[in-house]
Amino acid sequence: MTESGLSPPPAVSADEALFLRLPTVLHPHPNLVAYYSLSSLLAGPGFPILLALRYFKFKTLRYELDEEGITVRWGILFRREVSLTYARIQDIHLSSNVLERWLGIAKIQVQTASGSSKAEITIEGLQDFEAMRNFLYSRMRGARDRASPSARDATRSLTAGEVDALTSTLREVAAEVRALRLGLEAGAAPEKKDG
Repeated sequence: MTESGLSPPPAVSADEALFLRLPTVLHPHPNLVAYYSLSSLLAGPGFPILLALRYFKFKTLRYELDEEGITVRWGILFRREVSLTYARIQDIHLSSNVLERWLGIAKIQVQTASGSSKAEITIEGLQDFEAMRNFLYSRMRGARDRASPSARDATRSLTAGEVDALTSTLREVAAEVRALRLGLEAGAAPEKKDG
């Protein structure tokens, strides 16, 4: 406790301090070019073309973080942009192969509830990938916590009077549906005899 009676703010690591000032724009680490170069060797004769494509992606790749979500942009001729709000994030995967670990980088795959099994956004080339993952988790949880009061209101328990009124309304609807079905069946029976 300090003299004013307030406890001091928790210590923040240098990696996490980067995300405290929003909006911010992040660029991939130069080790991503080394990773792209080494992995492009697997393309055999297509090595120069693949390396050129990946180099231009590296030069134009930007991660923009703000209070609402994250936006990823890249491309020269064909510009791509993917925006995602923190509330839509369902899961975050952190993966790195041997080469990525050797270079000190990793991929953060952000998934949403869309029907696709692929990641909606893949963040690659950051050396402070654990801080980024923790930041995204905290924002994802924070967005859900802000949304939960309205969800609580929607799922509040009903009073006995409301349950009785709802039950009688549902019984009336069921009776009308039954009467319609019987009327349709009665109308369909004479047509079968005529045919």
